[in-house]
Amino acid sequence: MCGRTSCHLPRDALTRACAYRDRQGQQRLPQWKDPDRYCPSYNKSPQSSSPVLLSRLHFEKDADSSERIIAPMRWGLVPSWFKESDPSKLQFNTTNCRSDTILEKQSFKVPLGKGRRCVVLADGFYEWQRCQGTSQRQPYFIYFPQIKSEKPGSKDTADNPDYWDKVWDNWRLLTMAGIFDCWDPPGGGELLYSYTIITVDSCRSLRDIHHRMPAILDGEEAVSKWLDFGEVSTQEALKLIHPTENITFHPVSQVVNNSRNSTPECLAPVHLITNKEPKVSGSSQRMMQWLTTKSPKKEAPQTPQKDESDIPQWSSQFLQKSPLPPKRSAAAGLLERWLKQEKEEEPMAKRPHSQ
Repeated sequence: MCGRTSCHLPRDALTRACAYRDRQGQQRLPQWKDPDRYCPSYNKSPQSSSPVLLSRLHFEKDADSSERIIAPMRWGLVPSWFKESDPSKLQFNTTNCRSDTILEKQSFKVPLGKGRRCVVLADGFYEWQRCQGTSQRQPYFIYFPQIKSEKPGSKDTADNPDYWDKVWDNWRLLTMAGIFDCWDPPGGGELLYSYTIITVDSCRSLRDIHHRMPAILDGEEAVSKWLDFGEVSTQEALKLIHPTENITFHPVSQVVNNSRNSTPECLAPVHLITNKEPKVSGSSQRMMQWLTTKSPKKEAPQTPQKDESDIPQWSSQFLQKSPLPPKRSAAAGLLERWLKQEKEEEPMAKRPHSQ
């Protein structure tokens, strides 16, 4: 399932992150519908508003279906046929839509048949793993692997707001397949646009966290086909709905458990918000040691090094198999410290399911 996301980029940065090429190959930026309704947040939950991409043809009859619009929509699809005056009275959960029953349930089958396909935008999403022997759950932040931005010059420091604009300008947004609908209140009033996120079985690297994950559209071609309902049929588009292994993740603080909390601490790696190293063993312990030092002597000289422009993919090396460590206290500049830290070495990637 997917029940919590982060989408905190300022509107201009989010727009630049959604640059695309139209059918003629021209570089374009999507236009906004109701831009003032976009509310950036590190911790978005169902019934809040999130930005989605959709074809311009949904709003303009003569538009090119390859052109795109960004529109803030309510998370939790309200079917167009719903007769109550209050959408909160909907008796079933439409936050997610299972891919295996998408053509069986009227709430999703009808808008899908009308071509109401959208792409839900996010920095990433959160998922919780149950910890063995305890009722507690460890939250994780899950996102696309990122490419490190160019090193800032002497004038670009963490204290300079322009520095972080550049960092997040290079962030690859997570693009999740969704379906939207438009509800006209029976008593009159403003139209309500809402969406659901399609889910699939988890990829191998996420199965230890949760058995379901969002249907992620990996790459511009997949995004284009999913959005272009004018040229791509429903059956053809549904072939894009499957798990992807191109994903990475890290543990985060339990501060994200409360949806009212919206700070960088929600998605910062948990090792940055503790003064006490968690009790882990094996590769996890070595990774923790690597993250707290810049010594290039810790790795044997003959070990091949990866391109330093790549941000390390911590992924399953942080999967918790033991009870949670005590709650950690917050520290200033959490996300900034994570994004700016210099990487002089990188341990070999190790996934539990590939051994």
